[in-house]
Amino acid sequence: MDNNSTIEWLRQRLLQPLPGRAAQERMMGRVLPHPIKVPENARPSAVLCLLFPVDNALQMLLMKRREDNTAHSGQVSFPGGSYEATDADLKATALREAQEEVGIVSSDVDILGALTPLYIPVSNFNVYPFVGYAAKRPQYNLSHNEVSYTIEVPLSSLLHPDRKTVTDVISPAMPDVIRNVNAYKLEDGTIIWGATAMIISELEMILAERAG
Repeated sequence: MDNNSTIEWLRQRLLQPLPGRAAQERMMGRVLPHPIKVPENARPSAVLCLLFPVDNALQMLLMKRREDNTAHSGQVSFPGGSYEATDADLKATALREAQEEVGIVSSDVDILGALTPLYIPVSNFNVYPFVGYAAKRPQYNLSHNEVSYTIEVPLSSLLHPDRKTVTDVISPAMPDVIRNVNAYKLEDGTIIWGATAMIISELEMILAERAG
Protein backbone atom coordinates (compact mmCIF):
# COMPACT_ATOMS: atom_id res chain seq x y z
CA MET A 1 0.00 0.00 0.00
CA ASP A 2 1.44 3.37 -0.97
CA ASN A 3 1.38 6.33 1.40
CA ASN A 4 -0.98 8.43 -0.69
CA SER A 5 -3.68 5.76 -0.74
CA THR A 6 -3.27 5.19 3.00
CA ILE A 7 -3.59 8.91 3.73
CA GLU A 8 -6.65 9.29 1.52
CA TRP A 9 -8.22 6.19 3.08
CA LEU A 10 -7.59 7.67 6.54
CA ARG A 11 -9.09 11.03 5.52
CA GLN A 12 -12.31 9.28 4.46
CA ARG A 13 -12.33 6.96 7.46
CA LEU A 14 -12.14 9.87 9.91
CA LEU A 15 -15.42 11.19 8.49
CA GLN A 16 -17.16 8.04 9.67
CA PRO A 17 -18.10 6.96 13.24
CA LEU A 18 -14.98 6.44 15.34
CA PRO A 19 -14.10 3.59 17.74
CA GLY A 20 -14.16 6.21 20.52
CA ARG A 21 -14.00 5.49 24.23
CA ALA A 22 -13.75 1.71 23.80
CA ALA A 23 -10.54 2.11 21.80
CA GLN A 24 -9.11 4.67 24.22
CA GLU A 25 -9.83 2.50 27.26
CA ARG A 26 -7.68 -0.34 25.89
CA MET A 27 -4.64 1.73 26.94
CA MET A 28 -6.16 3.44 29.94
CA GLY A 29 -3.62 4.76 32.44
CA ARG A 30 -5.26 7.52 34.45
CA VAL A 31 -3.91 9.25 37.55
CA LEU A 32 -7.42 10.29 38.66
CA PRO A 33 -10.72 8.56 37.86
CA HIS A 34 -12.76 9.82 34.93
CA PRO A 35 -15.85 11.79 36.03
CA ILE A 36 -19.34 10.84 34.85
CA LYS A 37 -19.37 13.98 32.70
CA VAL A 38 -16.72 16.44 31.61
CA PRO A 39 -16.70 19.41 34.05
CA GLU A 40 -18.04 22.70 32.71
CA ASN A 41 -14.78 24.40 33.66
CA ALA A 42 -12.62 21.91 31.71
CA ARG A 43 -10.02 23.70 29.60
CA PRO A 44 -10.42 23.05 25.86
CA SER A 45 -7.16 22.03 24.24
CA ALA A 46 -5.93 20.31 21.10
CA VAL A 47 -3.05 18.11 19.99
CA LEU A 48 -1.63 17.31 16.56
CA CYS A 49 -0.92 13.72 15.58
CA LEU A 50 1.31 14.41 12.60
CA LEU A 51 2.09 11.73 10.01
CA PHE A 52 4.87 12.12 7.44
CA PRO A 53 7.10 9.91 5.27
CA VAL A 54 10.71 8.96 5.92
CA ASP A 55 12.24 6.66 3.28
CA ASN A 56 8.68 6.06 2.06
CA ALA A 57 7.54 4.74 5.45
CA LEU A 58 4.92 6.73 7.35
CA GLN A 59 6.06 8.08 10.72
CA MET A 60 4.15 9.61 13.64
CA LEU A 61 5.56 12.57 15.54
CA LEU A 62 5.76 12.58 19.32
CA MET A 63 7.81 14.67 21.70
CA LYS A 64 9.32 14.39 25.17
CA ARG A 65 8.15 17.18 27.45
CA ARG A 66 10.72 18.99 29.55
CA GLU A 67 10.99 18.13 33.24
CA ASP A 68 9.29 21.18 34.78
CA ASN A 69 7.25 19.79 37.70
CA THR A 70 3.91 20.32 35.94
CA ALA A 71 1.17 17.67 35.66
CA HIS A 72 2.65 16.21 32.45
CA SER A 73 6.31 16.92 33.16
CA GLY A 74 8.74 14.63 31.32
CA GLN A 75 6.04 12.64 29.59
CA VAL A 76 5.88 11.62 25.93
CA SER A 77 3.07 13.45 24.19
CA PHE A 78 1.81 14.95 20.97
CA PRO A 79 2.48 18.64 20.34
CA GLY A 80 -0.46 20.59 21.70
CA GLY A 81 -1.89 22.83 24.37
CA SER A 82 -4.69 25.11 25.49
CA TYR A 83 -7.16 26.84 23.21
CA GLU A 84 -6.61 30.59 23.08
CA ALA A 85 -9.17 33.25 22.21
CA THR A 86 -7.17 34.21 19.13
CA ASP A 87 -7.48 30.68 17.69
CA ALA A 88 -10.12 30.36 14.97
CA ASP A 89 -11.02 26.90 16.27
CA LEU A 90 -9.46 23.89 17.98
CA LYS A 91 -7.84 22.76 14.74
CA ALA A 92 -6.04 26.10 14.71
CA THR A 93 -5.00 25.47 18.32
CA ALA A 94 -3.36 22.17 17.37
CA LEU A 95 -1.49 23.77 14.46
CA ARG A 96 -0.38 26.80 16.47
CA GLU A 97 0.90 24.71 19.37
CA ALA A 98 2.78 22.37 17.02
CA GLN A 99 4.48 25.38 15.44
CA GLU A 100 5.31 26.95 18.80
CA GLU A 101 6.57 23.76 20.47
CA VAL A 102 8.47 21.95 17.72
CA GLY A 103 8.50 24.30 14.72
CA ILE A 104 5.97 22.54 12.49
CA VAL A 105 4.96 25.04 9.78
CA SER A 106 1.16 25.12 9.82
CA SER A 107 0.87 25.60 6.06
CA ASP A 108 2.80 22.33 5.55
CA VAL A 109 0.12 20.33 7.40
CA ASP A 110 -2.96 18.84 5.76
CA ILE A 111 -5.50 18.11 8.52
CA LEU A 112 -7.10 14.76 7.70
CA GLY A 113 -9.68 14.78 10.47
CA ALA A 114 -10.26 14.45 14.19
CA LEU A 115 -10.18 11.61 16.68
CA THR A 116 -12.42 11.31 19.74
CA PRO A 117 -11.97 14.02 22.41
CA LEU A 118 -10.46 12.87 25.71
CA TYR A 119 -10.81 14.47 29.14
CA ILE A 120 -7.71 14.46 31.39
CA PRO A 121 -8.75 14.90 35.04
CA VAL A 122 -5.26 15.59 36.44
CA SER A 123 -4.85 18.75 34.32
CA ASN A 124 -8.55 19.48 33.65
CA PHE A 125 -7.89 19.50 29.90
CA ASN A 126 -10.55 18.39 27.43
CA VAL A 127 -8.28 17.33 24.56
CA TYR A 128 -9.31 17.33 20.90
CA PRO A 129 -6.86 15.27 18.81
CA PHE A 130 -6.37 16.11 15.14
CA VAL A 131 -4.59 13.88 12.63
CA GLY A 132 -2.47 15.73 10.09
CA TYR A 133 -0.19 14.84 7.20
CA ALA A 134 2.98 16.54 5.97
CA ALA A 135 4.38 15.50 2.59
CA LYS A 136 7.96 15.90 3.85
CA ARG A 137 9.80 15.23 7.08
CA PRO A 138 9.56 18.36 9.27
CA GLN A 139 12.45 20.68 10.02
CA TYR A 140 12.26 20.94 13.79
CA ASN A 141 12.75 24.09 15.84
CA LEU A 142 12.15 23.18 19.47
CA SER A 143 10.90 25.43 22.24
CA HIS A 144 13.41 24.19 24.79
CA ASN A 145 11.51 25.57 27.76
CA GLU A 146 8.73 23.10 26.86
CA VAL A 147 10.26 20.27 24.82
CA SER A 148 13.35 18.11 25.38
CA TYR A 149 13.35 16.29 22.04
CA THR A 150 11.15 14.86 19.29
CA ILE A 151 10.41 11.18 18.63
CA GLU A 152 9.56 9.69 15.23
CA VAL A 153 7.65 6.41 15.42
CA PRO A 154 7.03 4.21 12.35
CA LEU A 155 3.29 3.69 11.99
CA SER A 156 3.96 0.02 11.33
CA SER A 157 5.20 -0.28 14.92
CA LEU A 158 1.78 0.63 16.27
CA LEU A 159 0.29 -2.52 14.80
CA HIS A 160 3.01 -4.77 16.21
CA PRO A 161 2.05 -6.67 19.40
CA ASP A 162 5.57 -6.25 20.79
CA ARG A 163 4.88 -2.54 21.25
CA LYS A 164 2.29 -3.24 23.99
CA THR A 165 3.31 -3.65 27.59
CA VAL A 166 2.11 -3.27 31.16
CA THR A 167 4.48 -1.30 33.35
CA ASP A 168 4.82 0.76 36.52
CA VAL A 169 4.80 4.54 36.10
CA ILE A 170 4.89 7.58 38.36
CA SER A 171 2.93 10.70 37.48
CA PRO A 172 4.56 14.07 38.24
CA ALA A 173 1.15 15.14 39.56
CA MET A 174 1.23 12.41 42.26
CA PRO A 175 4.90 11.42 42.65
CA ASP A 176 4.30 9.26 45.73
CA VAL A 177 2.03 6.79 43.91
CA ILE A 178 3.23 4.03 41.59
CA ARG A 179 0.67 2.91 39.01
CA ASN A 180 0.60 -0.22 36.89
CA VAL A 181 -0.68 0.79 33.46
CA ASN A 182 -1.09 -0.38 29.89
CA ALA A 183 1.44 1.38 27.69
CA TYR A 184 3.31 1.40 24.42
CA LYS A 185 7.00 0.55 24.67
CA LEU A 186 9.11 1.66 21.72
CA GLU A 187 12.11 -0.30 20.52
CA ASP A 188 14.46 2.04 22.39
CA GLY A 189 12.54 1.46 25.64
CA THR A 190 10.56 4.73 25.59
CA ILE A 191 7.27 4.36 27.46
CA ILE A 192 4.10 6.07 26.19
CA TRP A 193 1.18 6.01 28.59
CA GLY A 194 -1.79 8.04 29.79
CA ALA A 195 -3.79 10.24 27.44
CA THR A 196 -1.24 10.00 24.63
CA ALA A 197 -1.39 6.20 24.63
CA MET A 198 -5.20 6.35 24.71
CA ILE A 199 -5.26 8.62 21.65
CA ILE A 200 -2.77 6.39 19.82
CA SER A 201 -4.91 3.38 20.69
CA GLU A 202 -7.86 4.80 18.79
CA LEU A 203 -5.71 5.60 15.76
CA GLU A 204 -4.19 2.13 15.96
CA MET A 205 -7.64 0.52 15.94
CA ILE A 206 -8.60 2.57 12.88
CA LEU A 207 -5.37 1.70 11.03
CA ALA A 208 -5.92 -1.97 11.85
CA GLU A 209 -9.06 -1.82 9.70
CA ARG A 210 -6.89 -0.80 6.77
CA ALA A 211 -4.24 -3.44 7.50
CA GLY A 212 -6.82 -6.16 7.99
